[in-house]
Amino acid sequence: MRAPSYTSLDDALETLSGYGTALRNGNSNHAPMVTEALCAMGRPDAVMPWIARYRDRMLPRLPARDRICGEDWRSALGERSRFTDWAAFFGEELQEAAWSEVLDRWVARLAPGFCAAATHGVIRVGHAVRSLAAGATACRVRELADALASWAVTYQELPASRDVANGTMTPREAIARIPVIPPANRRDLGNITASLAMLDDFPEFGPVIGLIDVDRDFGPLLSELTEVFARVHLANAHNLLTTIVFIHGVTSLAALGSIIPEVSDRTARAGLRYAWQSGCGLYACFGGSTVMAQDIETREHDEDDLVDRALANGDEHVIKFTEACLRRHALGPSPAYFSAVDSALAIMPSR
Repeated sequence: MRAPSYTSLDDALETLSGYGTALRNGNSNHAPMVTEALCAMGRPDAVMPWIARYRDRMLPRLPARDRICGEDWRSALGERSRFTDWAAFFGEELQEAAWSEVLDRWVARLAPGFCAAATHGVIRVGHAVRSLAAGATACRVRELADALASWAVTYQELPASRDVANGTMTPREAIARIPVIPPANRRDLGNITASLAMLDDFPEFGPVIGLIDVDRDFGPLLSELTEVFARVHLANAHNLLTTIVFIHGVTSLAALGSIIPEVSDRTARAGLRYAWQSGCGLYACFGGSTVMAQDIETREHDEDDLVDRALANGDEHVIKFTEACLRRHALGPSPAYFSAVDSALAIMPSR
């Protein structure tokens, strides 16, 4: 795969700065995330043409309402109409402290809402952080403010048992213990975020957060988590909706991989625990009887060809998923990653 190149990123972020977090169909605006993913894959020349095709789907950011103050920020969590207020709030924080300090403070605070907007909040933050690690510019700092704001306005917690001690299982061991809402009891609620609310009436899910041992070394734990959820994707993605659902189980962990090097150990471990919970929440609401694929054929893949295929498909989820899988495969090789990308490309319609 080509070396990362961020030559078009700042111009693209400037172009996108007037837009909000939602698309006209109510789904999340993926443009800033796709832009950074394309640069990370060494395709900066593809950024502006992709934005030009996507632009009609985006909505302008709403006007500011009321200033968010440091002492009452909790009352503004989850208020989707206050993206501009939150972006201004984080912009002020980033003027007063180093971006890594602000990141650590707020990832710790927002981690219980890891599943926000089907994990798009943390995914956007992860892309913003990686771009800043490559080189801090005013546009990239502003994008971090917007990314944190997108997480705050969509904040959503999943049910968790109180006072849960650190678990003892590995992700591979624990994933087989995840309870699944029986298909007959599932409700078609129109989107992933609303569907996750079904877990509020599913008490069996509460203990899930405490199953795995998050005191292990970050690198191996993140690698195992990501590979497990790539296998969950392979076993459970069978149509457009479930493909998108289980893509997020992987891309959110890949995003966390960009955040972990920039935050404290305590914040990183909280992120890993809630990332695990969120991936399990997706499986509990949308999964089938087979939790993850076991025997996967090892096949040779040309990484540049996979990127070309993702670009030809054009779907925002496919592009981000391809980048995430290639990144995680480079760090911990597994046939699950290439097979998962092949599966997504076969199911997702071109745009």
